[in-house]
Amino acid sequence: MRKVLVLCLSAVLLAACGTPVVNPVTGRTERTVMDERAELAEGRKAHEGVLKEYGAYAHPALQAYVNEVGQRLAAQSHRAGLSWTFTVLDSPEINAFALPGGYVYITRGILAHMDNEAEMAGVLGHEIGHVTARHGAQRATRQQHAGLGVLAATLLGAVLENAAGVQGSTEFIGQAAQGVAAGYVAGYSREQELEADALGAEYLARTRYDPRRMIDVIRVLQRQETFQADEARAAGLPAPSASHWLSTHPGNDQRLRAIEQKALAYESSDRGGGDEGRRRFLKALEGLRYGDGPEQGLVRGQDFYHVPLGFALTAPPGWRLVNGSDALNIVSPQGDAALRLVGVPRDAGTTHDEMLRKLFNPQNGKTTRGQINGLAATHFSGTARLPNGQSQGVDVTLVSGPKNATYALLYLAASADALQRQAAGMMAAEKSFRALSAADRQQARPWQIRTVALPAGGFAELARRAAVSRERLQLINGTYGQADPPAGRLVKTVVVE
Repeated sequence: MRKVLVLCLSAVLLAACGTPVVNPVTGRTERTVMDERAELAEGRKAHEGVLKEYGAYAHPALQAYVNEVGQRLAAQSHRAGLSWTFTVLDSPEINAFALPGGYVYITRGILAHMDNEAEMAGVLGHEIGHVTARHGAQRATRQQHAGLGVLAATLLGAVLENAAGVQGSTEFIGQAAQGVAAGYVAGYSREQELEADALGAEYLARTRYDPRRMIDVIRVLQRQETFQADEARAAGLPAPSASHWLSTHPGNDQRLRAIEQKALAYESSDRGGGDEGRRRFLKALEGLRYGDGPEQGLVRGQDFYHVPLGFALTAPPGWRLVNGSDALNIVSPQGDAALRLVGVPRDAGTTHDEMLRKLFNPQNGKTTRGQINGLAATHFSGTARLPNGQSQGVDVTLVSGPKNATYALLYLAASADALQRQAAGMMAAEKSFRALSAADRQQARPWQIRTVALPAGGFAELARRAAVSRERLQLINGTYGQADPPAGRLVKTVVVE
């Protein structure tokens, strides 16, 4: 799970009265704790954190393409004088966001679900609108008045929203378990979202795209929600919470009508020459990595493979694998418990006993030594002493993995009852931890997007030689729940790299 980036405002910026500035979109004067100079400084600082957390996607041609489209839109915005930065993030998440000062991000995950350049421009235009209307600065001012003193960037909503209570202890456990609770994502107000929609449509029209593509973007992401709900229903699981761009950009009927009314108010000529830049867009996406990248491990159904670290793990049926930059969560079907795998710092000791003492400070309990698939393992269940002197329950297994690395498998639950109820599933996941086999390595090859002509048999035929299902092919091509396009149309498929 991705950590939510927080921009800490300096004491100077938190002066009670704020500074009067003129909003470049409305022309009205508003008092703010973040003038343009502060916006630039905070955005620059946060940009470094975003790149560290996600990483820029290593595809210079795609980065240049997205930047070119973004710069054209920004040049037609109300703040054309800003030094705008557009970055494709190396993340499978379906997300886009902006930071104060002109920093706009779009993930490779959301690009894979777009159909043409105009739709991508709609996403970028919306995020540009948040910056030009100074929505981040407005939110910071509201939060300062409420005494919060922080500005949260609009990142992806947390994947795991339950299991907030933790059976664990010590600072190490607290850090490792913080992702189990829902991440704090400060959403924009409905008025701000509607304003960003309207500005996105305006910037599309000014840049000679059809502003109605703003509507298509929302519908693309609504299909993603439907797909996820259908997958969960087929597996007998509850529908997952929204965890993508639409989760912080609610797409109700009123909002869609507002977008449509605004879009229809503009006369526009399509810069894409009648195809909305579709061929350019598909060409730019050729070879785009789809899904997880091998650097942080790959999820394939119920299996997790980490080739660089040399291990694999399998989740029990119905459990979800939630992969993040600093941990792997294996989450119960009810969302009330999770087995969390984290790496043990190399300076924590040379033996399992040393690591337990340094990281967990155990007081009373039982220590069991053994092996998991030939790898040395030690399980501790009991109480540990927190730095503040209080005691707390902890269940953890240390396992010596490949390449001289040690991992902690933390048993986390919302309550003692949930821990007991889900213990068997967590133990099954733990016992699946293994060194990568030759078969595992074969399954751990990454996927990429390719463009092909749709065969006569439609997506059902295409899926026979694709790495993903017919339904997922329909999803990334914007036809999920609809009839297939005619044979011969260029479509995206997913193949093994």
